[in-house]
Amino acid sequence: MAVEITDEIAEQINTSLEGGVPCLVATTTKDGKPDIAIRGSVYVFDKDHLAFWERSHGESLANLRENPGVAVFFRNPATRASFRFYGTATLHEAGDPKRDEIMARVVERELNADPERKGYGVMIEVDRVRQGGNVIMER
Repeated sequence: MAVEITDEIAEQINTSLEGGVPCLVATTTKDGKPDIAIRGSVYVFDKDHLAFWERSHGESLANLRENPGVAVFFRNPATRASFRFYGTATLHEAGDPKRDEIMARVVERELNADPERKGYGVMIEVDRVRQGGNVIMER
């Protein structure tokens, strides 16, 4: 089964912030201590990648530097749509063209919260997607 994020899933993820249901991103330290954070900037970058703008410079960033494994959770209670994405994140810092490419597609509301643009672009290569208890895509 190939990972290919469908247009229908992308529409839900890409409008999650404006719909009032931003994604949750889970990260862990290299020794397994977890953290979870709301990330309103998560979007589908292409058929097998998610991306987001990391502007908090907190635990999530520290964890991503130690351990690239991530999980992203989306749930819209109104539509009962629910997806879990699992993958490997790559950080893109200032001066990296991929950071600029990620930033160019981040929702304006999230970029406005980082007026000095000190954030990082995060690209997640998605290895597996679950809908409910079912794996619907897997690398």
